[in-house]
Amino acid sequence: VKGGKFLEAVAEADTIVFDKTGTLTKAQPTVAEVVSFSETKSPDELLRIAACLEEHFPHSMAKAVVDAAKEKHLDHEEMHSKVEYIVAHGISTTINGEKAIIGSYHFVFEDENSIIPEGMEEKFRHLPEEYSHLYLALEGVLAAVICIEDPLRPEAAEIIRQLKKAGLKKIVMMTGDSERTAKAIAKKVGVDEYYAEVLPEDKAKAEGRKVIMIGDGINDSPALSAADVGIAISEGAEIAREIADITVAADDLAEILVLRMLSNRLMKRIHKNYRFIVTFNAGLILLGVGGILQPTTSALLHNTSTLYIGLKSMG
Repeated sequence: VKGGKFLEAVAEADTIVFDKTGTLTKAQPTVAEVVSFSETKSPDELLRIAACLEEHFPHSMAKAVVDAAKEKHLDHEEMHSKVEYIVAHGISTTINGEKAIIGSYHFVFEDENSIIPEGMEEKFRHLPEEYSHLYLALEGVLAAVICIEDPLRPEAAEIIRQLKKAGLKKIVMMTGDSERTAKAIAKKVGVDEYYAEVLPEDKAKAEGRKVIMIGDGINDSPALSAADVGIAISEGAEIAREIADITVAADDLAEILVLRMLSNRLMKRIHKNYRFIVTFNAGLILLGVGGILQPTTSALLHNTSTLYIGLKSMG
């Protein structure tokens, strides 16, 4: 905790925002399935191309793709050129003279205007919604959807329930996943609201609330900075920990509940001490004005009470 004012802000906050990956999940994703939309390339060949694109991208989902290719012994030596990384969107490159892109739905279909192969719209609509999806397109046509499984932390749903009991009025999840995937995950963990296909600049927006933001990645840095309190997960990106006001251990979300409870107790102690000091000193003033206490006695009692409160608060 980088300062007492942040503990005060944690106690006063009414909204907590979780970035899904690395907070509600453990950021240990694996490739569950490669759904092919190509008539000429096998799922393994498409996975090999995806690994070739993702091998230098510092993200847990990229690592999952590269690891899946290694497990299948798919050689994905660098065949590409003109690589362009677009933060939180995807990767664009050229492989064997073909333009290849991989990334989010927003990047592949809206920014790059890729299309779904004719006759495969129904297959696309029925992609498994419990997984996160990476979209691979070749020459502007969808070639594969890589389904990524990133299991929720087992304690996530219970911690969210406990945070509501601790006084947080609104619990929000933000994710770059599609609407369908985000809805399925939000239902599992019990958040009040969710926002899908969120970009880094959008994560930093809040509507006049006292907000705690919890994240672990480079993409979360703007939001961690903009929130009333930014909380980073200790295993996350170094820049996130540097920008955040508080860092918590990565192994258990219960640390966040403990933080809220400590902050609440801190504020109760502050208010109790304040009431005692005001009442006690007001009494000393009245007794002094009435001639019952001498000024030296009042000063002694005042300093003694201050010392007492200080020692008690340190206990």
